[in-house]
Amino acid sequence: MSKMKSAETVKVVVRCRPMNEKETSARFDRVVSVDVKLGQISVKNPRGMPNELPKTFTFDSVYDWNSKQLELYDETFRPLVDSVLLGFNGTIFAYGQTGTGKTYTMEGVRNDPERKGVIPNSFEHIFTHISRSQNQQYLVRASYLEIYQEEIRDLLSKDQAKRLELKERPDTGVYVKDLSSFVTKSVKEIEHVMNVGNQNRSVGATNMNEHSSRSHAIFLITIECSELGLDGENHIRVGKLNLVDLAGSERQTKTGAQGERLKEATKINLSLSALGNVISALVDGKSTHIPYRDSKLTRLLQDSLGGNARTVMVANVGPASYNVEETLTTLRYANRAKNIKNKPKVNEDPKDALLREFQEEIARLKAQLEKRSGKRSKKSQRRHVGEGGEELDEEDEDEVEVDDKDDSDYWREQQEKLEKERKAIQEDHSLVAEEKLKLLKEKERKMEDLKREKEASEMLSSKVKAMESKLLVGGKNIVDHTNEQQKVLEQKRQEIAEQKRREREMQQQMDCRDEETLELKETYSSLQQEVDIKTKKLKKLFAKLQAVKAEIHDLQEEHIKERQELEQTQNELTRELKLKHLIIENFIPMEEKSKITNRAFF
Repeated sequence: MSKMKSAETVKVVVRCRPMNEKETSARFDRVVSVDVKLGQISVKNPRGMPNELPKTFTFDSVYDWNSKQLELYDETFRPLVDSVLLGFNGTIFAYGQTGTGKTYTMEGVRNDPERKGVIPNSFEHIFTHISRSQNQQYLVRASYLEIYQEEIRDLLSKDQAKRLELKERPDTGVYVKDLSSFVTKSVKEIEHVMNVGNQNRSVGATNMNEHSSRSHAIFLITIECSELGLDGENHIRVGKLNLVDLAGSERQTKTGAQGERLKEATKINLSLSALGNVISALVDGKSTHIPYRDSKLTRLLQDSLGGNARTVMVANVGPASYNVEETLTTLRYANRAKNIKNKPKVNEDPKDALLREFQEEIARLKAQLEKRSGKRSKKSQRRHVGEGGEELDEEDEDEVEVDDKDDSDYWREQQEKLEKERKAIQEDHSLVAEEKLKLLKEKERKMEDLKREKEASEMLSSKVKAMESKLLVGGKNIVDHTNEQQKVLEQKRQEIAEQKRREREMQQQMDCRDEETLELKETYSSLQQEVDIKTKKLKKLFAKLQAVKAEIHDLQEEHIKERQELEQTQNELTRELKLKHLIIENFIPMEEKSKITNRAFF
């Protein structure tokens, strides 16, 4: 039975990249400070008053510019991938301004083991786990898609012009119709799938980033596991891992986007805005409607945000004063997201499990093979007139013994036997010419039947082997370095990561409780001391009030700026549209225009 888990919140981590060459050469200040132990990140206002307090945000964990890829994976993402292997749905998505290191976090540097990102590390993790499991059968499939200008493209399809549709089923939820899926049996194979997809991804240069992602990309891994239950029946668990690399939020004034780049930026910002609206509606508590249908991105991530999934969001920020507004926007976004509650459950025995189909097909093919081998083990009594008849009957009786030999030996012996019979008929002078011809024809027909049966058996055997090769069985050495020492090392790393996480949580709880209980613990020796301490508290509370007021003011300013940006983008697009209308009106004949209009579909 699938057990419903209690609600759990979306895990949110923040990663700050180092200053880049452009920022260093332009002499921008570093305004972001990171407290890894407390899980806090502070942003100082470069244009604020000297006594203005920095804005501080607390998250599940934070990583500074010295953080390592493997450290990030072990502490934050490994537990989620482990739960996917147990049959839960899981989503990891990177969010942030363009040029803050989202793609580096998700993909990293392919050929450098130290700098491999979340996606390649998860590949290693999955296939290492499979190789160490016992009495379990696995099927691993991979798909890769992108949402480019609100259109879904299959990055693994030969036809890159084809646009896919979103559909919904009551049992499986939202899915992409006709999305190609490839069965993978090793890290090398799944990496090849990703590399093929990456070659088809939409990237382009902007003022902010030379290799800016112009689309949202989702790499989907489906892991099906079959094992024998206590009831003696095979039970299948299906875990789905969504690895999402979101395109960066952009300000047209900074990216210098024009023409096609501007259109891309508009679509990117609209879908990210829809994602923000979904997050706000989920944490609001008052909203009766969650606007998932406002964009294809939010529709696809419906289960990941408030549904049946475990989700980790990594917010990427830059440390420079030049991007302080975008950094604050990202942190506020992430701060809201950590209040989203999901209800993950194990997906047991789903109707559409491909692993079950494979097992049933293998069983059916094996039954056919057994049926064929059963046929050939029967004795076939043949009556021949003449001296050679007795010898032929004896050879037929020996056929039962042949069944235990290899297939190749069996087919060879059968062919030799038929050849002998044919020669015996030709050499038998007591037979009438007409009868001899009839017997020879019968032997030739049998030889043809034998050849056809051999080909059919070989085809069935190759089908069974091909099907079985797609299934991974635990305990076999799939990954070379899955030895005991490696296992112990990984366990120790996991223990250290878990210990760090517990320490951070305890520290955050202690700080919170200290503030709450401070007033209860205090005793005053005199009235003056009480006045002094309460004045201090009052000042502290007043400072908090001022900070909240400043935050409200900043949000209002940000909202105005965002609206102005949208208005500017709208004006740009309207101007482009008018220009194109002008070209159509003046340079394209009316007949051609009506032909194009009739052929077009929207």
